[in-house]
Amino acid sequence: MLVLLNRHVTQPFFAWKAGNRLPSRLRTLERRQYDSPEVVAARQLASLRAVLQHAWDTVPFYRTRWQAAGLHPDDVTALEDLSRFPVLTKNDLRTHAKDLRSCAFADRDVFLKTTSGSTGVPLTVAVDREAMDWKRAATLRSDQWSGWRRGTRVARLWGHTAGDRGSWKIRLRRALLERESYLNTLDMTEDRMRTFAAGLVSRPPGLIFGHAHSLYLFAVFVRKHFPDVIRPDGVISTAMILHDWQRAVIEVAFGTPVTNRYGCEELSLVASECEEHDGLHINADSVYAEIVPDAALSTAPGGGRLVLTDLLNRAMPLIRYQVGDVAVPKSTPCPCGRGLPMLASVTGREADYVLAPDGRLISGISLTDHFATEIRGATQVQLVQDARTAIRLRLVADERFDDASRARVASLSRELFGPAMRAEVELVDRIPQEPSGKYRFCVSPVAVEHIRAMGR
Repeated sequence: MLVLLNRHVTQPFFAWKAGNRLPSRLRTLERRQYDSPEVVAARQLASLRAVLQHAWDTVPFYRTRWQAAGLHPDDVTALEDLSRFPVLTKNDLRTHAKDLRSCAFADRDVFLKTTSGSTGVPLTVAVDREAMDWKRAATLRSDQWSGWRRGTRVARLWGHTAGDRGSWKIRLRRALLERESYLNTLDMTEDRMRTFAAGLVSRPPGLIFGHAHSLYLFAVFVRKHFPDVIRPDGVISTAMILHDWQRAVIEVAFGTPVTNRYGCEELSLVASECEEHDGLHINADSVYAEIVPDAALSTAPGGGRLVLTDLLNRAMPLIRYQVGDVAVPKSTPCPCGRGLPMLASVTGREADYVLAPDGRLISGISLTDHFATEIRGATQVQLVQDARTAIRLRLVADERFDDASRARVASLSRELFGPAMRAEVELVDRIPQEPSGKYRFCVSPVAVEHIRAMGR
């Protein structure tokens, strides 16, 4: 009864009070998801042409750059035509933030979203309220693909002590309306995980949501200390690459499939798995996604740099934004019947690569799969490349780690990088997360600079 009251009375009331139309937008998006691919593409083209014209009329940065390239929004008569327009880089966003703001929103309230990403340098994006409502509705739509239903409790594993942020009114809203509880992923001690798990036993959540690695660490703890008692309707992994070995542990611990999703702070939700767990549906009502093939970054057919255009945000349009991630497209339809375009996978960030001495770029995902699963006694690993011919494996070890484990590190390094690479093991008590609460498996300034040079 409480769930139904929350879903059908409390949530609509709060939406009306806030002056947004979230419930009706959600119903619209739930209906649209089953439109045919042709209808979805036509809607994307109309939205794309509208945002291009808006940018030309009200955003000095785009008008100046496109004029210099001899381009105009009218040149886009098909989605593929957008590829002729220049990309927007993170450096553009950082350097020209003022000129990227629409003059039409100079005196209007906007949301400011800030992210540091993998660079540690803040980026701030302004989002208008209309766009924010649609983005929230799209996120709710995909969250329910996990099996969770609105109105049930949500347990969040997140950084920045998220549950304590905001005014007392915002915190009260989260507690009553969204029914959320938080585990701070920057302080995941055994005592804190035990207290959080006990709370989930007494107040069962409908959804457990968090960073992939934080979910994994909590699942390891739950499987050992609270086996078979925490059973949510859904689990959503986000913000980081979800490895298959992590997915397996999380699903055993919580007794339900993990729904993997992908997004970024600048554009919100980009893509999400559905109940079929066979690729990620692109949030086509909000984002137009391009993949620029790059064999150096992806050996999968069609794989390459992900370039995104925000179809909703008018306050600060992001058009052909090179987000810094590498993805693989999926052309076969999903059995679920949704007509949304798909990604087969997001394979990592451009920063998540190691540059081998012989010039090969090796994906951090494949490296993590080797180093995390093939070294006995390794409970956490982070690969750091300090120089072209030197890597350091930061490793949290248990009692099984021994000389044979060290020997395996050396042999893996030779197998993966060649004999010229020197490998060092650095035993640590813990591997700290970034301020956002995310965890990086692979850190290589060497590869980042090499990749940047490739794109110059």
